[in-house]
Amino acid sequence: MANEIRYGGLIHLQNGYNNWAGGYLDTNGHRPAPAKYGVSTADTPTRGAGTGTWEVLSATGKAAGSLVNSGDVIYLRNLYQDDGGYLDTNGHASDAQKQSGGKYDVSTSPGRDRAQGTGRWRILAQTSGTLDQSVRLGDVLLLWNLYDNGSFLETNSTSGAGLYDVCTNAYFNRAADVAYWKALAAQV
Repeated sequence: MANEIRYGGLIHLQNGYNNWAGGYLDTNGHRPAPAKYGVSTADTPTRGAGTGTWEVLSATGKAAGSLVNSGDVIYLRNLYQDDGGYLDTNGHASDAQKQSGGKYDVSTSPGRDRAQGTGRWRILAQTSGTLDQSVRLGDVLLLWNLYDNGSFLETNSTSGAGLYDVCTNAYFNRAADVAYWKALAAQV
């Protein structure tokens, strides 16, 4: 099939909240070091050039062009200005997010792993066209961060900089599909 996601491929990630109206994973605004940019969702995957575009890279040494399989550990590199940083957990979730299980804030970092596991994400497909383990465009995904004892990427509360704020949560899909993400072909 032609719609498998491959290492080195570019994707947009749409959030499942409120029947897929949770926005697109996006970098938005500078953050103080050691972070690079804030992460929230935006109404469109192309709010700014590259802000909603993510390159899928292997965290285990799989070659560019290899298929991404459900269960693989990946890095997600943002393409804002060709170097938007790597999706990363950095600091604790806000007090409001903690009230619903939020663990860590999400930003981008200049390096792949700011600390052990902060930039590593296990990609888990919930659905796919076939049962060959490949992750495909349009699949419903969970992204599990490997920092500490792990947590799911989710939208959690409104954002001053974007549509919804993004954090990680100890609970799987705690409410209304907030932890579901759909991989879409990048518009570059």
